[in-house]
Amino acid sequence: MENEIRKQENEKYVKSSEFILYLVAVFFYTNMTGMVGNFRNAYIVNVLRLTDSQASLYNTLLSLIPFFLNFFIAMYIDGRKVGKKGKFRPLGLYAAVPIGVLLVLSFFTPKFLTGTLMMIYIVTVGVSYAISTNFGNSVNMVAIVMTPNMKERDNVLSLRSIVSAVGNSAPLVILLVIGLIWKDEGTQYIIGAGLCGVVGVIAMLLGMSAVRERVSYTDEKKNPFLGYKDIVTNKYAWSIIASDFLRSFRNISTYLGPFLAAAILGSTSKFLLFGLPTGIGTAVGMLVIKILLKKFNSKVLYIASGIYSVIINTGAFAVGYLYFTGGNKVLQIVFIAALFLIGLQFGASNLLPTMFQADVLEDIELKTGKRLDATLPTVIGVGTMISGTIATALAPRILYGEHSIIHYIQPSDLDPNPVQSLKTKIAMLFFYTVFHGLMMFLAGVPFFFYKLTGQTKEEIHNAVIRQREQYNND
Repeated sequence: MENEIRKQENEKYVKSSEFILYLVAVFFYTNMTGMVGNFRNAYIVNVLRLTDSQASLYNTLLSLIPFFLNFFIAMYIDGRKVGKKGKFRPLGLYAAVPIGVLLVLSFFTPKFLTGTLMMIYIVTVGVSYAISTNFGNSVNMVAIVMTPNMKERDNVLSLRSIVSAVGNSAPLVILLVIGLIWKDEGTQYIIGAGLCGVVGVIAMLLGMSAVRERVSYTDEKKNPFLGYKDIVTNKYAWSIIASDFLRSFRNISTYLGPFLAAAILGSTSKFLLFGLPTGIGTAVGMLVIKILLKKFNSKVLYIASGIYSVIINTGAFAVGYLYFTGGNKVLQIVFIAALFLIGLQFGASNLLPTMFQADVLEDIELKTGKRLDATLPTVIGVGTMISGTIATALAPRILYGEHSIIHYIQPSDLDPNPVQSLKTKIAMLFFYTVFHGLMMFLAGVPFFFYKLTGQTKEEIHNAVIRQREQYNND
């Protein structure tokens, strides 16, 4: 048994060709979800021109309905019999085409639909897209089971997170290029969605065909509802749940990104000029975190990144404020540099939570004998759903409308590119920077109580390997 543990600690299981194709699938899958995440809100407000109350209702429904459906989806995924093709691999293959089609439909609304019929249509498309990505997220979940080697697993997870972050920013580049050719905002979105959808489907089919799952599972049938109980009674899981609850309030900040680009740069398609330095910073930040993990544990780095986030976001707001009020071009360059430094913190918030979840999965597996790869994110998602729903419901009301805080002027046929006031720009910048930094700081607080690091983490991992071998021998 000890020889088997040493073998799994040293042997490399994932082939280079398999890993490259997998990362390609991750990149273009995240490119599809990034297209929706970065621009659907702008499409709803600027193209469909929903009122603030309609946009708030839309966001609320798209948060609540898929969340409750995902309880049953998670039970199905974790309860699936592991076949020759694996547990997650087939789901990624089956979900690819629906995700691509629904991505395009997310930015296409027939002109004859108005009022209630239009709301029913866009909510139906949005919910269907969310359901398809709940299955499609197996592209991310499969990384945890591609190798039993803990160090190799963490390397797969870290590189997956880096590629995912870059893929999420790719639509910003696509929209900027499209915006140079087509000036109509609605046309930009539908062409961008079409490109992302076609390439994304092909990449998912190729990548998920190549991956192999090498972590063994028990096929013993158990009450799926007990899986939820196993998670909510796990003390380590609660650090992640509480942290994600607080972190998801930053959705107010991310919601404002394209609108800030429109207010300052004149078009949502130029959001790249904000997103690119942040995206580059995110990729660099994850590489830095990967290096620092050799000297510091994940808990310390996550808490430190929250403190750093408050400082750098406040600094970015101060620079932006001085630029808006003074117009000094040097400050514009400094502000772009500050966006890069903000991105460094995203490196920690994108990479480390995936490692925390992988470690908690093993702790639960050791105690219960069950793998809960889909159920754990669903339970964590309870807190995320609550805070995320509040954030996305409040964001439109904060942004525009008669009683809003920011007083963003919505485009109209008479004025498709309205000029925003200085007060509006400063208020948007505050939420985009300082508010975000505060939420990331608070997200690190629950990890003061997280102990699944260092020697404890290694002992649990080795014990899980022994348990799996015992199951295979039986």
